[in-house]
Amino acid sequence: MIIEPNRLTAGSLREECGIFGIYNHPEAAVITYLGLYSIQHRGQESAGIVTSDGERLHQHRAMGEVREVFPEEIIAELKGNIAIGHVRYSTTGTSILANAQPIKADSLHGSMAVAHNGNLLNALYLREELEQAGAIFHSTSDSEVILHLISHSRKEDTLEAFIDALSRLKGAFSLVACTEDTLIAARDPYGFRPLCIGRLDGTVVVASESCVFDIVGGSFERDVEPGEVLVMNRRGMESVKPFPEKPHSLCVFEYIYFSSPASVVDGKSVYEVRKRLGSILAKDFPADADMVVPVPDSSNVAALGYAQGSGIPFEFGLIRSHYIGRTFIEPVQRIRDFGSKLKYNAVPRILSGKRVVVVDDSIVRGTTSGKIINMLRRAGAEEVHLRISSPIITHPCFYGIDTPTREELIGSSSSVEEIARYTGADSLAYQSMSGLREAVGEGAEAHCYACFCGEYPLEIPPDVGKEALEGIFRRSKMF
Repeated sequence: MIIEPNRLTAGSLREECGIFGIYNHPEAAVITYLGLYSIQHRGQESAGIVTSDGERLHQHRAMGEVREVFPEEIIAELKGNIAIGHVRYSTTGTSILANAQPIKADSLHGSMAVAHNGNLLNALYLREELEQAGAIFHSTSDSEVILHLISHSRKEDTLEAFIDALSRLKGAFSLVACTEDTLIAARDPYGFRPLCIGRLDGTVVVASESCVFDIVGGSFERDVEPGEVLVMNRRGMESVKPFPEKPHSLCVFEYIYFSSPASVVDGKSVYEVRKRLGSILAKDFPADADMVVPVPDSSNVAALGYAQGSGIPFEFGLIRSHYIGRTFIEPVQRIRDFGSKLKYNAVPRILSGKRVVVVDDSIVRGTTSGKIINMLRRAGAEEVHLRISSPIITHPCFYGIDTPTREELIGSSSSVEEIARYTGADSLAYQSMSGLREAVGEGAEAHCYACFCGEYPLEIPPDVGKEALEGIFRRSKMF
């Protein structure tokens, strides 16, 4: 039996995508490869790079992780000193090669490639309009809409056509694009998804997270501001803000789960915010226990904060495997919780006879939490107290995170006591909204908390939902 990777994490949030761009570097493809490697945590389904040698664009993309997609001989074929790259986890469209990014196209404006992180709320409307105007789509991703809007724009200048296309988008987008001689970066006016600028050997680098600059040997300069479009070409770097200003609404889950702890997002250390989440949780929801155990890896820092805040020793009672491939073969005789066992190993010598506080970043459906608690008990834990570093997730995200429908979210219909019984925990407590804002600190109001409260910064059209977004493409001419 072949198990797809999303079956392993059916009870958890999914990363969205990671993007990277570099202008005027002699080893643009190699640097982009390293940059994508450093943000692999943002998407593991597919990877792609497009380079420009000044005359034409060169592209390679494939299903799999960066190390699988780009052997040395492929990198050598990606000529040029401009490059953009993308790692993908699908939030709209299916997991197929046609949906891998960057997406490249030729039009009256010349050749252009785009890599997009986010989710477009009006993708269905725009796609149907473009198809009626003669556009032929080659993927089931909402990101392809952007390229078609650019090619259909009546603006003669490429940058003006690009801005004209973005002005029609509703939703979340951080993106990089390249032509034969230009690199462009843009962030939506709400700033839902992160994007930042760095420098490397005097050249400009753009990436989803600042941890990239450490890996490639560059330096962080600043965040791309919400609503900002950056253009890098022979004339230098130009910044324009062509869109009406909107309330800054960075996804707060970038601090809780998505971003690397080594990153700085909108001026805040992800590591420090996560550690404060744990210490606040320990203060507000203590437990009488012998050890604090994280659900690795995204909860490690929050668990450390809980341990230090409570004075309870920190232990790695769960060990995570980092070598699970995109598919694996399950034995004919089914092993209970097989997927979870491949992902985690409990350590009986540490856990046996102990009262354990397990710290995790979130509960989505509750299935993964139940399997982990069951695993800890089988390893000998006498008590298991579950502490969650985020508030209860009650609403789906429409801005680029793959969350289930509201009906599938256990927090939308069950009390904390009911969830504790469902997962098998002796006790359960979630971070409070006030605790989350305290951990984020200054500027906490400039974030999106919609998944916890249902207050969406950008109105959700009535026909938009997970089924509607997926249905865009089941009705398309290709599929």
